[in-house]
Amino acid sequence: MDLDALRFGNFSQLGEAITDWEQMVKKLATLKSDAKDNLGGKAAKARWAGENATVTRSFVDKTAAEFADAHTQARTVARILGDTRDELVAFRDGLIEVISQGAKKNLTVRDTGDGSFTVTMNIHPDRATLPEHSQSDVDGLRDQVQAILQKATRSDTTASEALRLIVDQAKHGFSGADYADRDSAAKAIAEAKALAEILRKDPTDVTTTELNTINTTLAKYGKDPLFAERLATSTAPEGLLKFYAGIADPYQGYGADPKRLEQAKLLQKNLGVALGTATLSDSAAMRSWEQKMVKLGPEELGTDHANNPRGFAVMSNLMRFGDYDDQFLNDYGEKLVAYDKERNVENMSPWINNWNNGDLNFYSKNDRGRDPMTGFLEALGHNPGAATDFFAQPDGAGAGVDKEAELNENLKYLTKDRIWLSDAYIMGGDDKVIAGHDSLGHALEAATTGYVYDADPMTAKDPMIPGNRDMRTAETAGVMEQVVFLYGSEDGPKMLHEQSQLADSLGKMGAAYIDDIDYSMSGVGDRAKDDALFPPKYQGRADFGEQGAINFLSVIGQNETSHGVVSAAQHLYTLSMLDAHPPTSEANMNNAHDALTTGGEVRGILDHSRVQQAEETYKDEADEQNKSLGRSGDWVKLGAGVVVGGGIAAIPLPGSTAAALVVAPLAADTVGNAVNTFIGHEIDKGLEGSEKDPTEKAQLTSQEFYSQGIRQQADAYATYIGADPDVKNDTNLRDWPQHIESSYFGTGSQQNDYRGRPAYKD
Repeated sequence: MDLDALRFGNFSQLGEAITDWEQMVKKLATLKSDAKDNLGGKAAKARWAGENATVTRSFVDKTAAEFADAHTQARTVARILGDTRDELVAFRDGLIEVISQGAKKNLTVRDTGDGSFTVTMNIHPDRATLPEHSQSDVDGLRDQVQAILQKATRSDTTASEALRLIVDQAKHGFSGADYADRDSAAKAIAEAKALAEILRKDPTDVTTTELNTINTTLAKYGKDPLFAERLATSTAPEGLLKFYAGIADPYQGYGADPKRLEQAKLLQKNLGVALGTATLSDSAAMRSWEQKMVKLGPEELGTDHANNPRGFAVMSNLMRFGDYDDQFLNDYGEKLVAYDKERNVENMSPWINNWNNGDLNFYSKNDRGRDPMTGFLEALGHNPGAATDFFAQPDGAGAGVDKEAELNENLKYLTKDRIWLSDAYIMGGDDKVIAGHDSLGHALEAATTGYVYDADPMTAKDPMIPGNRDMRTAETAGVMEQVVFLYGSEDGPKMLHEQSQLADSLGKMGAAYIDDIDYSMSGVGDRAKDDALFPPKYQGRADFGEQGAINFLSVIGQNETSHGVVSAAQHLYTLSMLDAHPPTSEANMNNAHDALTTGGEVRGILDHSRVQQAEETYKDEADEQNKSLGRSGDWVKLGAGVVVGGGIAAIPLPGSTAAALVVAPLAADTVGNAVNTFIGHEIDKGLEGSEKDPTEKAQLTSQEFYSQGIRQQADAYATYIGADPDVKNDTNLRDWPQHIESSYFGTGSQQNDYRGRPAYKD
């Protein structure tokens, strides 16, 4: 900064600009509130139809969000401008004071341009006596002026850099970057530049202490938009990938230094999160960075570390963590799939083979990270919007899916055509587990439900908490229609058996669409569907068709896990339907009757398929067959962990972490006696049996299994009519038990041969 620019600086116009920005912040705060409560709130409650359901509503939602971002950006700009003005005024006043003090010693400071200046002694020949000064006074004044100018320059340039980065975050609209003051924004940028210096080093020269510094900084700033962008753009994509490959290389001697191993593991997660944050920026620099990263995917990195991996192999392991830009993930995924398809040859995998020892994933004994498709699918599992786009139903497919030509090519390739291999570690891993199948399930969960597959229900600020709201759309339903067609197809039983790691995910997807499944099962064939009883919970609901729903249920019913998950969701949905239609009118009771019979038919298909598969799997092992059915009957215990709210039930997945929840719709936003009785009853049962040996396995014959199933249907019926003595005496109820029993037993073993899919046979 030039000396005169600061000394004679008039900051009144900047002050006026700050006042304008502060006024803008206040106005935008009002608009933000109006947009959220009025625009967004009314849009959420409106009944959209046709193009409005998919186009207008999305536009309204995005517009409401833009007002929030506009308010945040304006507030941040006002803060940075205000801080900078205050600092520059203080520096100007300090400079004037220092120059004034120098003048008392007959010293003059002159601006010589380009940020330079001189300090000279004034000579007055008419004065006999001059103020005393020395060379040290000259040097001292010079240093004081220089220090002030340096601080002022830093204040001005860091503010300018921060403001430009904030504005560039969004190509269209506004940035959500939020900073309390100029210093915090400047600090984030400075930390990124310092960290980039370390990331440009040869990874073999990086000490464990430096790794700890890297991880500490990334953990603190990884989700900071300015930090993330500056870090990414200060290091070339190839350099970043080489750095991580070198740190992750298993031949770095981790056995001798377990602390370095732990730091390498943290780097995978922390760097992945930071790079994801960086991709959310729409700046020209980041768009160029993303294009280079995608282009780098098929190329070998030219490093001596980690078996000289290709760009895909490294980046896919980093993107397992973080929130990434949807378009970047789709561009990356399309190129990865295209490259992979060309090399999809038996016993010729370019990724998993005897010579590739480039282990790049630290987070699973069954997943060494050599197959980049696995890490990419994990990224989709954490980025629902990108997942839905990647598996989107082709344009022009029409309502439902009834032929392979209507399948997304990515989905078809990954579920039917790709050769998947186990990538388990030799020591400690299970070579029967194909981690890629599990990740494919995670990606499909996100694509169909709109939720991050492992969203933590304890993270209150996470907008995708199960139970928060229904995230389904016409687009997610389009993916689900394809999934139902694929796994309900003639190849479905074989696919489920060979891709057993997908069973829990398929169960979660079935549970998430249980209302649409019931709707598909209502009516007569594909006619006279009951829209009044099963109204859509979202626009563009899934259309499976009756036979499609039956086929899908008959396949997922074969697996213990998926059977239990969907059974729990169906039971809760039926109970919520009873709560939504109390026996106060004939119309309500007719609805309750149809809900019970439709729910009974769905349960019948699931239970009969489970029995058939158990009989086929354990042909001559009656004891094992009974144990299998016993485990399948244990799904009722899930009721103890169910959380309901906002028309959503969050059901704990058996044998999984607390974060692995099944998100299932309910018939109404509030629950009543039937649902609460089930949840409370199961809590009591859970407490009563808490002292039993957990290794004890229940045993059920098929006869007992069916008896338990119909008893649960009967309990639901009894709960419905039990509250009012007058209801019990209603003559319209006399045929209900027979109808319910027929719906459960009338569809199953004796009909699956032509109504559903038979059990899988080895």
